[in-house]
Amino acid sequence: MSIYVGNLSYDVTQDEIQAVFAEYGAVSNVHVPKDRETGRMRGFAFVELGNDAEESKAIEELEGAEWMGRTLKVNKARPRENNRGNNNFSGRNRF
Repeated sequence: MSIYVGNLSYDVTQDEIQAVFAEYGAVSNVHVPKDRETGRMRGFAFVELGNDAEESKAIEELEGAEWMGRTLKVNKARPRENNRGNNNFSGRNRF
């Protein structure tokens, strides 16, 4: 399982995210997506802990918590939908 962490401050670092989640278990991965054009953090991250029980506890305790002046959105990450490159639908009726 992977955890989605949203509504993060744009000033937060990967190390700070890791430190918060380390309180719930061994952090195996932290991924902080960045904007391709600006290189700036996009305001969310993905975290993986050692096991599902640790991840569930982190989700339970951190969802809605205030951190760095923002209310966190923390939940189980959903599989990525691949919508890019599929521009066959223009939104117009072609009949």
